[in-house]
Amino acid sequence: MVEREFWERTGALPNSKVLVPMARILGVTVEELLGESKPKRSRPAGGRMGELFEAASKLPRRQQQKVVELLELFVSKHSGRKVNGK
Repeated sequence: MVEREFWERTGALPNSKVLVPMARILGVTVEELLGESKPKRSRPAGGRMGELFEAASKLPRRQQQKVVELLELFVSKHSGRKVNGK
């Protein structure tokens, strides 16, 4: 507790060796301890969609770009909002 009070009083950051265990104990990320917003969690697509993404990732760059453009158009049309990865 004394160290925590020291950090709060001085505004100094804890030693990096302390940050990871502290974050684990508190159930947060190190970034959150340092005041950054919680990172968005993304999970890989599963099932058929995952298989297609995996296959598409092995295509040449030009063909991958065409897949991206097609998906952006499809998602924009069916979600009612514009999707643009740029």
